[in-house]
Amino acid sequence: MNPIVLIPARMASTRLPGKPLADIAGRPMIVHVLDRARAADIGPVAVATADRDIADVVERAGGTAVLTDPALPSGSDRIWQALQQLDPQGLHDTVINLQGDLPGVDPQNLRDVLRPLADAQTDIATLVAPVRDGAEAAAQSVVKVACTFAPDAQVARALYFSRLPIPWGDGPLWHHIGIYAYRRAALACFVSLPESGLEKREKLEQLRALEAGLTMGCARITTAPFGVDTPADLERARAALGNMA
Repeated sequence: MNPIVLIPARMASTRLPGKPLADIAGRPMIVHVLDRARAADIGPVAVATADRDIADVVERAGGTAVLTDPALPSGSDRIWQALQQLDPQGLHDTVINLQGDLPGVDPQNLRDVLRPLADAQTDIATLVAPVRDGAEAAAQSVVKVACTFAPDAQVARALYFSRLPIPWGDGPLWHHIGIYAYRRAALACFVSLPESGLEKREKLEQLRALEAGLTMGCARITTAPFGVDTPADLERARAALGNMA
């Protein structure tokens, strides 16, 4: 595999406008994410954004930024458009989509997400971590994955994603982490598809891939990195990363 890491970022967040530039321990959040991606050392890293302010911050931090069409509907569309600009010859056959609101992501996680692609039949890979308690299981903001790991296995196939605690019955629940590794052809297929019925119903973009027949694999990790979606999340990130500084 020849991966490239692309980080979609936009200022117009519904719950926390301007969050890519929010200060965390003296640096904008997007720079924390950029640094974590570069530390993984698995390939080139770039930020895909429609906002000149974000691009300027990334470039001042020594990173690469690609300006994309503001009208694009999703982060997947942004990374696909950025990929066309950065790699028109198609040299990178694997594309990692790293959310720009994961300032505490472990660089190892970007290596972990590649593991399911060792199976040639897997089109898209992602990460899961164990659900820790009932509150996490019940939270609609925590996406759960129906998957089963064989004994000692680190990779499993994703059968469904939901905001409900699935599957029913005794056994572990798995928290989906929104980091993806796409085969380039799978990403091209995905962004060409219209929204699917289950995607609209659950408000989960990855269901479009499953409904279209793409195969998704999950790599298990110990702990989910925290995302920043709300002001409370931002304060948590400031506390956590400020203590690490």
